[in-house]
Amino acid sequence: MKAKPFSILHRAEDLKTVSTQKFDLVIIGGGVTGAGIALDAASRGLKTCLIEKNDFASGTSNKSTKLIHGGLRYLKQLEIGLVRESGRERAIVHKLAPHLVIPEKMLLPLVEDGTYGKMMTSIGLKVYDFLADVEGDDRRRMLDKAETLKKEPLLDAETILGSGYYSEYRTDDARLTIELLKKASEFGATILNYCEMDTFVYNTKKEIKSIQCIDHNSGETFTIRSRNFVSATGPWVDKLREKDASKNNKHLHLTKGVHIVFPIEKFPLQQSVYFDVADGRMIFAIPRGRATYVGTTDTDYFGNLDRVVTTKADIHYLLDAVNDAFPDIHLKEEDIESNWAGLRPLIHEEEKDPSELSRKDEIFVSKSGLISIAGGKLTGYRKMAQRVMDAVLKTMTDKQESKLKDSYTEKITLTTDAMTSSKEVKKYQKELQLKLQEVGIENDYFAWYLTSHYGKQANDILEKMQSFTDENPESKLIRAELWYGIHYEMINSLADFFIRRTGRLYFNISSVAKYETLITKDCTQYLNWDAARITKEKETLSILVKDATHFYDAELV
Repeated sequence: MKAKPFSILHRAEDLKTVSTQKFDLVIIGGGVTGAGIALDAASRGLKTCLIEKNDFASGTSNKSTKLIHGGLRYLKQLEIGLVRESGRERAIVHKLAPHLVIPEKMLLPLVEDGTYGKMMTSIGLKVYDFLADVEGDDRRRMLDKAETLKKEPLLDAETILGSGYYSEYRTDDARLTIELLKKASEFGATILNYCEMDTFVYNTKKEIKSIQCIDHNSGETFTIRSRNFVSATGPWVDKLREKDASKNNKHLHLTKGVHIVFPIEKFPLQQSVYFDVADGRMIFAIPRGRATYVGTTDTDYFGNLDRVVTTKADIHYLLDAVNDAFPDIHLKEEDIESNWAGLRPLIHEEEKDPSELSRKDEIFVSKSGLISIAGGKLTGYRKMAQRVMDAVLKTMTDKQESKLKDSYTEKITLTTDAMTSSKEVKKYQKELQLKLQEVGIENDYFAWYLTSHYGKQANDILEKMQSFTDENPESKLIRAELWYGIHYEMINSLADFFIRRTGRLYFNISSVAKYETLITKDCTQYLNWDAARITKEKETLSILVKDATHFYDAELV
């Protein structure tokens, strides 16, 4: 039987399913960790449900540095296992979605009094390649000063000694999360955004038997029953453990990471760079489409979990760092086009600075049966899911477990008609560029954008373009993109479209104001919004645009 589309238009049916059936597993949290668990569980044969109080990937999973990387700096902290696992996972996830997880050459400049000397960089990158099973052209090379400046002329010629040149992978974290959820849905998982877990309900043994939830679309409450419950709620993990009265001395340590975005004209970087900062940290500068972004910060966080913002101190730190490394560009506050600020839900360790805290994940199992996972990295979502499933399997009898398949997510491609290599992705992008030119879109940016966001699913968007009569072909394209997102990616709000599904708020922010009215009109038609809903949607988007373009004096509380 063909799975129904992953669409908000099926919400009534999905709500009926979750409120009338009993599940094997309910996952609370729709970030990349929860999405990975949902795919692993559903593909093994468990009756699976996932709920998210906001939109999918609206928290940490949309606020990363957008790299699937091994974590070179973790070698310095001797986290060998983490580097090995992350490095090997990069290659697996690239094969599952080569359009979305894209090889990215990284330059690590060697400067006087830098974090790494030439010898340590060479050895470190060689160990990194070994642990990550890196082969062929992806292996590290050491470049001299002239070769380094040829790769990236904006670097400081007076202080550069040379560089390490190695391989990472770039991604879109929110798109990765969405594709995982779409695939989990294909395997039968029931998945809902804008549904919040409100209360745990216990049996006489004080074990969780169900959860009371709120549908934020209607305001109505409903109950979901399940044999197992997993909290993959990132920064909110401790909040749920408090509701379960199971929070103990093992708890989260939240740190904030900020990234700032410049138009490519203001920061014409041609090569991704991982560079030193005066305080001993290292940060990335990465060209992406029509923009270049820089990050990240790493500071303790005690503010509002639901509205994390960028402060003036954050941007001054990043501006100082980037202007020091690239002294001829003279970037200023007014050059920043957009920004994002997110939280890392790390495991607390006494007397450690934020950047020293381990990125390892950890699982907590409460007496009530609540399984919580915290910590971890974007790159490790698949292995984290397997570890959570191991905890779930411990609650089952041998007979129940014998009916389930072993985990095989390393073989499950993430899109239909999936591409199999970077070479095929480049070929498709060229073909798509010709098709776009035929319908009046000359800018080759859009071929890159559609390919890297949707893969061959972009064909459906191109086909839908033909049904719109707008004079401007780019208007046709964005309307077709919205149509696709509502029918196949569970778009439920303006923010879902402009942020999580398309990344426009961060990497093409001018298009938000340009097309907001048009997109609102189409959403109203597709989703039957009334005047009150339209007002609410515009107000919410306005706040998000403000946060992406404004720098606050202090954290919000």
